[in-house]
Amino acid sequence: MITVNIYYSGEKGNARKFAEEMTSSGVADRIRTETGNLRYEYFFPMDDPETVLLIDSWADQAALDVHHASPMMGEIAALREKYGLHMKVERYISDEAGIPEQDQGFIRA
Repeated sequence: MITVNIYYSGEKGNARKFAEEMTSSGVADRIRTETGNLRYEYFFPMDDPETVLLIDSWADQAALDVHHASPMMGEIAALREKYGLHMKVERYISDEAGIPEQDQGFIRA
């Protein structure tokens, strides 16, 4: 699994407006239905009202490549431009072994 954290930053609440329009326009829901998408969720950092965090997870690189080649990326790019957003991206590949046993005791289920 590949997880991409994208921090969208702007001014005057534009990052939040972007996330709201991604949701209200249905683009976010369409991404969630793409083959291989495992998670597509927006979060709002408590200490930074001008940033929105997107957590976007995919089954594998092939699924992510298909998403990046889709016409939907044009829609997303247009909305980012509309709101004048900047991005910081972090990419993570999941550990197939899962959470080690010695760490399990720190997790409250």
